[in-house]
Amino acid sequence: MTKIVIVGGVAGGMSAATRLRRLMEDAEIVVLEKGPYVSFANCGLPYYVSGEISEREDLIVQSPQALQARFSLDVRPEHEVVGIQPSAKTVTVKNGDRSFTECYDYLILSPGAKPFIPPIDGLKDATNVFSLRNVPDVDRIMDYVTTKKPQTATVIGAGFIGLEMAENLRKRGLDVTIVEKAPHVLPPLDEEMAAYVTAELEKNQVRVITSQSATAFANQGQEIVLEDGSTLESDLTILSVGVQPENTLAKEAGIELGLRGGILVDENYQTNQEGIYAVGDAIVVKQQITGADALISLASPANRQGRQVADVIAGLPRKNKGSIGTAIVRVFDLTAASTGLSERAAKAAGYEVQVVHVSGKSHAGYYPGAKDLVLKLVFDKETGKIFGAQGIGAEGVDKRLDILATAIKGELTIFDLPELEFTYAPPFGSAKDPVNMLGYAAMNLAEGLSDSVQWYELNDELAAGKILLDVRNPGELAKNGQFPNAVNIPLDDLRCRLVELDPQKEYIITCHSGLRSYLGERILKQAGFNVRNLDGAFALYSTVKKEEIKHV
Repeated sequence: MTKIVIVGGVAGGMSAATRLRRLMEDAEIVVLEKGPYVSFANCGLPYYVSGEISEREDLIVQSPQALQARFSLDVRPEHEVVGIQPSAKTVTVKNGDRSFTECYDYLILSPGAKPFIPPIDGLKDATNVFSLRNVPDVDRIMDYVTTKKPQTATVIGAGFIGLEMAENLRKRGLDVTIVEKAPHVLPPLDEEMAAYVTAELEKNQVRVITSQSATAFANQGQEIVLEDGSTLESDLTILSVGVQPENTLAKEAGIELGLRGGILVDENYQTNQEGIYAVGDAIVVKQQITGADALISLASPANRQGRQVADVIAGLPRKNKGSIGTAIVRVFDLTAASTGLSERAAKAAGYEVQVVHVSGKSHAGYYPGAKDLVLKLVFDKETGKIFGAQGIGAEGVDKRLDILATAIKGELTIFDLPELEFTYAPPFGSAKDPVNMLGYAAMNLAEGLSDSVQWYELNDELAAGKILLDVRNPGELAKNGQFPNAVNIPLDDLRCRLVELDPQKEYIITCHSGLRSYLGERILKQAGFNVRNLDGAFALYSTVKKEEIKHV
């Protein structure tokens, strides 16, 4: 009888165990989990803090008893593997005060990742600082919140989990401050898209501090010292500055490690040690777009990897194709999502990058309840290859980013996006979906019908002598604000007022969202003017550069 031992449960480990049982009814399958819960909803933990998930039991997905009854799995919580002996094909297990060895034919490591705890002065003396990775972590936070009744909270780190914790602590009634070392919140997004998230946080009275890190804790954690010397008073602090692979077992067993200590595996998830495989947050994967090594700590890839490694062990032809890193977060009434490479990451990888922003609605604009959304596409102007996409909005962002992630995985190009067919009725979408429009806009750039200027290029372009032409109506300028020193000619008046413009000058044209400015660009170009379109237009620029907008 084949014996398979799995170290670690949750996404990767339990997906492997249950798939193995479906494929290998006669195998002995043992799951060793060092914590008290082998299958829990770690992505739901922040929502338990606010009470949005009201019952703690809802966080526990499966019990050992249920897994034994349905899948005949030998699941052992509170069993920590403390050593691996590859030559003997055994593991050393600690359970309470006793230790024993367990043999295996195949060993699957799914230890996950652990929170990165930075070396901050005074941290060891702090009694109010927590991280969040599992059910015991959230139990400690909830016990502190209910007994100590903190009034203020600080979240250090504004990634996905940090933002979720900030939202849920705020919903619980705490005054919340976010501290992020990067120049903007949600670093996987580009700056202008993250600006919408910052605005939503501030709208909900969450204080946002960027380009700062915590350098020390004082007064048992009640005071946080930032790198500029300023201090914060904090009754409760959550450390959410990232994760790192849990690699202690692998390293001690002579398993080869790679990027930032991640476990190296081949396309079959096998390590350099015979019979030992690894999946989940602890392994190095290939970034599917660039082919570079990457650490992608997300639930979906971990589940997929667990299933695939089971297939490999059972003799089915499965390969680890890598991951593109697709993620989403809700921040109060806003959704932010990304897939593939950001503009920043694509440029760092050496690609020639073109980007385009498109504004749209969650469904048909004339149907009640339509919400604004903004999509960003990062692509190769020559080949049309899609490198990545980002989305911001109240509704419908998940649908569009899932489509774009699928397009990247399927190696579709910008030229394919207008051809995609979606279900359409007014409550659900638009006849020309924002994803179709994204493709049209990208094609206009690729085919030379439009030329764009990015938000971060505008000031330099104006300093070089170009003129900004705003084709919004006067009422919009009065209501929403205006660019300093811009020329204003409403789009509907543009054809008859061309004589007011100098054909010897170069123009940058803008409107509210980019549609009217594109129409104006086409009018001007066919009249012989040199003109480029401000991508994302006023709506985007005024979000990321709100201090430059003039209100009269």
